[in-house]
Amino acid sequence: MARWNVLATIGHVFLLFLQSTGKLASFTAISLRHCVTPPFFPRTILLQMLRIGYFSLPVVGLTAIFTGAVLALQIYVGGSRFNAEGFVGQVVVIAMVRELGPVLAALMVAGRVSSAIAAEIGTMRVTEQIDALTTLATNPFKYLIAPRLIAATLTMPLLVLIADIIGVMGGYLAATRRLGLNAGVYMESTVNVLETGDVTSGLTKAAVFGFIIALMGCYHGYYSRGGAQGVGAATTNAVVTASVLILLFNYILTDFFFS
Repeated sequence: MARWNVLATIGHVFLLFLQSTGKLASFTAISLRHCVTPPFFPRTILLQMLRIGYFSLPVVGLTAIFTGAVLALQIYVGGSRFNAEGFVGQVVVIAMVRELGPVLAALMVAGRVSSAIAAEIGTMRVTEQIDALTTLATNPFKYLIAPRLIAATLTMPLLVLIADIIGVMGGYLAATRRLGLNAGVYMESTVNVLETGDVTSGLTKAAVFGFIIALMGCYHGYYSRGGAQGVGAATTNAVVTASVLILLFNYILTDFFFS
């Protein structure tokens, strides 16, 4: 009997997983359709770009500059064991542009933006404002979800580009001021090793991550239930799922670009 109970539990969990996956896939398809079909709300999109991008600059900038500086210190210490201290600038720029810039910026923005979107839309759901929009013949996907998805997808590459620049600058400052490396040689090696494919792959990742961040916030907020407690759960779930999906898709895109 105990064995059958275990199998029933596993089957129940598996069916819930399939149900949630199908629900998310349907939500994503509907959202994408509204993102590419008129009418659009440019004022709302610009407002969301301001909220997602401009207000995220401080946390993204601080994360990037300290990451670049620490990366330079660690690479110098590790490279000194093999007499490879001269590769600090090259490794820093490749690591920041390809991986650390997009991933860390996306994780920071996910903690700030996914939670905010989930809380905002979740509050509208539990207070029946979304139902009121439907009653007034306003599609909530068109008015609430599509502008956030478009804004996040367009804004994240700009944020990541700024994070890359700041992160490389942090590595430069640490290498030249703290480690005493030659500034001209450091910059020359940094510029020479960087290729167009490195930048485009990082910016492509950023666009995908931006879509994931907004999608998870909208999805969990739209389906939140149970008052304030439900909104809190939706906020937590949005950040966790966005972070996990960012790491998952980072591997998939890295394998696609550099395999």
